[in-house]
Amino acid sequence: MATLTISAEEEKRVKALGFLSNKGTDNFSGRIITVNGKVTAAQQRCIAEAAEKFGNGIVTYTTRLTVEVQGIPFDKIEEFRAFIAREGLVTGGTGSKVRPVVSCKGTTCQYGLIDTFALSEEIHTRFYEGYREVRLPHKFKIAVGGCPNNCVKPDLNDLGIIGQRIPKFDEDECNGCKKCSVEAACPVGAAKLGDGVLEIDHEVCNNCGRCVGTCHFDALEEYTDGFKIYIGGRWGKKVAQGRALSKVFTSREEALSVIEKAILLYREQGKTGERFAQTIDRLGFENVESQLLSDGILERKDEILKAQLHLTGGATC
Repeated sequence: MATLTISAEEEKRVKALGFLSNKGTDNFSGRIITVNGKVTAAQQRCIAEAAEKFGNGIVTYTTRLTVEVQGIPFDKIEEFRAFIAREGLVTGGTGSKVRPVVSCKGTTCQYGLIDTFALSEEIHTRFYEGYREVRLPHKFKIAVGGCPNNCVKPDLNDLGIIGQRIPKFDEDECNGCKKCSVEAACPVGAAKLGDGVLEIDHEVCNNCGRCVGTCHFDALEEYTDGFKIYIGGRWGKKVAQGRALSKVFTSREEALSVIEKAILLYREQGKTGERFAQTIDRLGFENVESQLLSDGILERKDEILKAQLHLTGGATC
């Protein structure tokens, strides 16, 4: 068996930089942040070259859409970081902090309702980078999905955003067609013809927007785009299903504000070591939602950020 020479203190230090120990060796996997799972061709070439030059030639992809180069010797870590920095790449993504953002491909998908790459990049800049030195009770994961197909499982993240297209049905234009094209287009059965006019069950409708523009008599041409936000999801040893806030946000800035308030609330009111789902369970969903829909937390922002909280942190990975 190989003799391990890296101290626990040094291993902890480089882990904070995004270098995770390869079990039983003095080598590490360097975790490269992709912002939202998107990299350029030049960055791909840089990563491949770095894997051959500093690692064992193997590149793996994490479920958080980061890239790990395996087999990097401890004494090559700083050279590796400098090498990938040439293409604007950095390592990180560990600790009791906001973690790298996960995004689906958004509007390049036929079902995409919002530009998830643009939104997730803004979230990355404001909250992954901007809050990088802010310690939280545990890790805080954010996912951005472009439609209710939920490909990136937003409701299994601490905070998830789902693109919405809220249809505006004009009943006066409805002809009550025997074979309704809107009813046929609805994938969840929310649109049904009843008593000679179309009816939309808003309790069933998930705002996927698939019905918009399908009526031959223009009864469903208008819509409003928006953002549905889930809080308190968690995947892992103990699974928690996130719950949607009651409001669908039609302003991008308002949605971003809710993210910031959620992070601040978690820092201020969460206990070290508990995930956001546990904080919500302890405080009560209605209480947390009420705080996220008001601005009291933002008024305490400086106080919350300056507080000496969670100095040990709760994340183990």
